[in-house]
Amino acid sequence: MHFTSEQRLDDGVLEREFTLGEIPGILWTPSSASASAPAPLILLGHPPLGLRKMHPRLVARAQQSAAEGFATATIELPGSGDRPRWPAAEQARADMRRAMQAGEPVSDEIIDALVLPLVDKAVPEWQAALDALLSLPEIGGPVGYSGGVISIGVRLAVVEPRISAAVLFAGSFVPRAVFEEARQVTIPLHVLLQWDDEGNDRQAALELFDSFGSKEKSLHAHLGGHTGVPQSAGDAAARFLTRHLK
Repeated sequence: MHFTSEQRLDDGVLEREFTLGEIPGILWTPSSASASAPAPLILLGHPPLGLRKMHPRLVARAQQSAAEGFATATIELPGSGDRPRWPAAEQARADMRRAMQAGEPVSDEIIDALVLPLVDKAVPEWQAALDALLSLPEIGGPVGYSGGVISIGVRLAVVEPRISAAVLFAGSFVPRAVFEEARQVTIPLHVLLQWDDEGNDRQAALELFDSFGSKEKSLHAHLGGHTGVPQSAGDAAARFLTRHLK
């Protein structure tokens, strides 16, 4: 892990950009006034829109977490932002947009092509980032995961024993294979669902929630579209992570 820049935000949170091989990322650590040493860590998931575009929302989430004494970190997803283009993923996204614009259902084949290769590439990168982050003296466990592509969160919850709890956002297409993986998830889960999400299959989201094998899982549904998540939902998710990670 190589730090490439750092700045102190208005509330004292330290923001440091880093690279892990070819993978860009950002680490936020609490101010000395709110930090516990070493700080527990939350991995901030996000959609494949690029870190630059997502930065304002990620900073807001990081600052809210830092106020509770958490460090947070994120990495650029494969094929996104400044990383090399990924033609197969771009073709799958084009096929998805074409189906949606035509008012047709997005087929399982398109969903698999869009999501499964991303999960296969992104999850080992998240694990490598976690290795590097936990080697820093200011970072400790336990570790939580929050947001982003829900299929990535499911895979991480299955394969990464260092993740103790997860907040998942049911706002993306889910391959049928991920429903089987969900049965293997046992960590506490807090799942957010926007009831009128225009790009999400509500029934599939409910079926995925039902599939999770966790003994502690809760579903929090709110009226509104994909970007209409109320502030109260974010506050409830933050309380969930505080309860399980501190």
